[in-house]
Amino acid sequence: MRLGIDIGGTKTEAVAIDDAGGLAQRIRLATGFGSVAVLETAVAAVSRIGELTGLAAAGFDSIGIGIPGMVDRASGDVSHAVNLGLERLALGGELADRLGVDVSVENDVKAAALGAYHLMGLAGTMAYLNLGTGLAAGIVVDGRLWRGSTGIAGEIGHIPVDPSGAICACGQRGCLETVASGSGVARQWRTDDPLPVRALFAAAADGDKDARAITARLAEGIASAVRVLVLTVDVETLVIGGGLSHLGDRLLCDVHEVLDEWAGASPFLASLSLTERVRLVPEGSLAAAVGAALVGEN
Repeated sequence: MRLGIDIGGTKTEAVAIDDAGGLAQRIRLATGFGSVAVLETAVAAVSRIGELTGLAAAGFDSIGIGIPGMVDRASGDVSHAVNLGLERLALGGELADRLGVDVSVENDVKAAALGAYHLMGLAGTMAYLNLGTGLAAGIVVDGRLWRGSTGIAGEIGHIPVDPSGAICACGQRGCLETVASGSGVARQWRTDDPLPVRALFAAAADGDKDARAITARLAEGIASAVRVLVLTVDVETLVIGGGLSHLGDRLLCDVHEVLDEWAGASPFLASLSLTERVRLVPEGSLAAAVGAALVGEN
């Protein structure tokens, strides 16, 4: 039995998966804010799953955590997780001291990539394009994460695509993340709706010209991310996940339309069959938590 914990900005999902990779137990908790609260949330998740499975922490084959921010895989330290109020936290070490067992810590997008690969029964190479507040990707090769030499592989949200575009949080101008992410949409479409992307698509469906222009830029930005990932690592499958993926076919159809238009103008891009490679992560799949359960062995 393996335990995985996905610590998000507002909620924490924890799962136990059995030897066959099946979901045995799952829970959801509110995520605390700040170092102490995040640590206590993780401890509580282990305790709750332990009660449901009848296992102490040491009884799990592995315990893994997916969390936003920069993660040092060797030490388990997490830094710059601003939505959790973390500047730096020795999460792996602190949990090991509290639980008496080693804990693997991984960036949440990379964990979700591994989980999606497993849950969707994929083989070969896959990129998981996470469209949330930001934009990033996780890359899986033959069932194992490809992190790059420093762990930065997949941070394509910070590839500049528009020299005259908006300033990105990373300090560059016109990054993919400024147009193809939840924060990019919120910057362009001011609304009181807690889900700006939902409000944007509703306005576009009602014929609002500004909304349609923004949705067009969003689709083109996502298509650009797809193109970058295929041209750089030539993955067989590209899975779109994250908060924006809940738009489902409305979003996927827009992205396909852009990719097909590009293919019509470029025999080279047509030969890559970009549209056929793109899929949505299944709704409610718990990919990040399942992936966290797998990172202990990855």
